[in-house]
Amino acid sequence: MKKIFIIPALVFAISLSSCGGGNDTKSTSTDNTATKESTDAGAETVPGIENIELSNTWTVEGNDQMKFDTELIRVKAGEPVEITLKNVGTMPKESMGHNFVVLKPGVDLPTFGAEATGAADSEYIPKSSLSSIVAHTKLLGPGEEDKITFTIEKGVYDYICSFPGHYGVMKGKIVAE
Repeated sequence: MKKIFIIPALVFAISLSSCGGGNDTKSTSTDNTATKESTDAGAETVPGIENIELSNTWTVEGNDQMKFDTELIRVKAGEPVEITLKNVGTMPKESMGHNFVVLKPGVDLPTFGAEATGAADSEYIPKSSLSSIVAHTKLLGPGEEDKITFTIEKGVYDYICSFPGHYGVMKGKIVAE
């Protein structure tokens, strides 16, 4: 009985201290449109955005070190954005699964991450926070990939891996201009 309580606590503690990424598999598609809930922050407020190529098609890799290989994405607002997530890691999905969750501007990452930790039955996409999500991939194991397509308005959007413990280091920003 004590193990039932210790395991979730251990998972939560690990999730607060770590993050990760890596993906590869066949792709699926999710379509979402974000309303104009963008922040006033423009491209000039995101350091280094001027050095990033403007493209609405991106491939992002996650690995066993809980890292995305891309932390800054620049897209044209109001046009479809296609992102493919590849899990290039080798660890099992149950211990090092990765997803790609695009959040609406203003979402509190620690709050969302804590809710995601308790959403194992829905691949760490909390049903209570669906209104905070623009789009997300499925949870991927080693060698898998998934593709999402969505449209966003001008603004800055956070993206994370919502697997427990990953959101703190496995994150980035999408700048829509």
